[in-house]
Amino acid sequence: MEINVFWFRRDLRLKDNAALYHALKSGKKVLPIFIFDTNILSKLEDKSDARVEFIHQELLKINQEIKQLGSGVKIIFGNPKEVWIKLCNEYKIDSVYANQDYEPYANERDNSIKNILSKQNIQLILYKDQCIFDYTEVLKDDGLPYTVFTPYSKKWKAKLNDFYLKPFPSETLLHELESFENETIITLGEIGFHKTKTIFPEKSTQTSTIKNYEKLRDFPAVNGTSKLSLHFRFGTISIREKAKKALETSEKWLNELIWREFYMQILAHFPHVASGAFKKDYDRIEWETHTENFQAWCIGKTGYPIVDAGMRELNETGFMHNRVRMIVASFLCKHLLISWQWGEAYFAKKLLDFDLASNNGGWQWAAGSGVDAAPYFRIFNPYLQTTKFDPNLEYIKKWVPEFESKNYPKPIVDHTFARNRCLERYKAVLSK
Repeated sequence: MEINVFWFRRDLRLKDNAALYHALKSGKKVLPIFIFDTNILSKLEDKSDARVEFIHQELLKINQEIKQLGSGVKIIFGNPKEVWIKLCNEYKIDSVYANQDYEPYANERDNSIKNILSKQNIQLILYKDQCIFDYTEVLKDDGLPYTVFTPYSKKWKAKLNDFYLKPFPSETLLHELESFENETIITLGEIGFHKTKTIFPEKSTQTSTIKNYEKLRDFPAVNGTSKLSLHFRFGTISIREKAKKALETSEKWLNELIWREFYMQILAHFPHVASGAFKKDYDRIEWETHTENFQAWCIGKTGYPIVDAGMRELNETGFMHNRVRMIVASFLCKHLLISWQWGEAYFAKKLLDFDLASNNGGWQWAAGSGVDAAPYFRIFNPYLQTTKFDPNLEYIKKWVPEFESKNYPKPIVDHTFARNRCLERYKAVLSK
């Protein structure tokens, strides 16, 4: 019997899932699958990468839920091209449904899969799901993409209406899933990874956190942020549901969701940002290649407590507070004068919520090389940032308990020297 296939990717949920909804409404039984992509996993050096564990955990939950309906998720480990050739031989497939992923590798993968499927007269049908507006939907009046956030966000908000927030009630149609018993789900060990002791943030957000977001979001010692970024990254929550909640509760939090889409559309329109500066002049800056200083930054031993606290929080938990992300990024680029790309790559390895577009956008903002970035002469003073945002040193004491002792290292660079060196180095390139 002919079936349709739903391909889970960055949308690990059964509720309000656009492509899953359309697949289940197609009139044919639907087999859900997930591919642990060897192209991606082979590049992960740390085989205790908690993100892989998180994906595996969420797939187990989904499988358990649909098991009650006599179905299951077919989980496969391999190269997507080879996997799809095999699936086409195993099943009589009419169409494959999936949600659009906008990253460069995902586009390349989907185009190659589309070609493989089309040779078998199978359609790959993609839907928008991980954003309210994709990169083609919020453009300037002349049809060009925005590169400044404020006018982009104004157009985004002006365009928003109930249509874009309407859920896709996929959870009501799960009886249309194909019978498939997955009793022997692939283990983490079988794909070459290990369990960790990571505590993943809950996806249920307290309304009070969002309501007080504007007031508390900059203070790392306070529980003032939603910590939903991991769930947005892997689609375990619906962007439509959370945008609706933000509209009702906090415009400031809504702006954070818009920043996420702003950086997504920048990556889609200007793919060169993945490998170099958005403002190409910044590629000519002469960066330091002081590996000892970089290592001190990585492990949180720079002698600047707020910077070290952030890096230690990242290394231990896979998370870093938003305000502190800006401080540590500015410190690397402007105090140590080490390329933002080194920092971007380190964050990509360590952040549970790593998202190419947002990570790249944030680092280029800090370096001054990106869209709507901090001007190059804005150099965060770590001492003033501490006074302002961790006045009682609660955050620092939590992560750098030895900071007032003789065991704590002296600053690896003097603030005034670093500031002047940065201004000179940037001016040498940007004033030409």
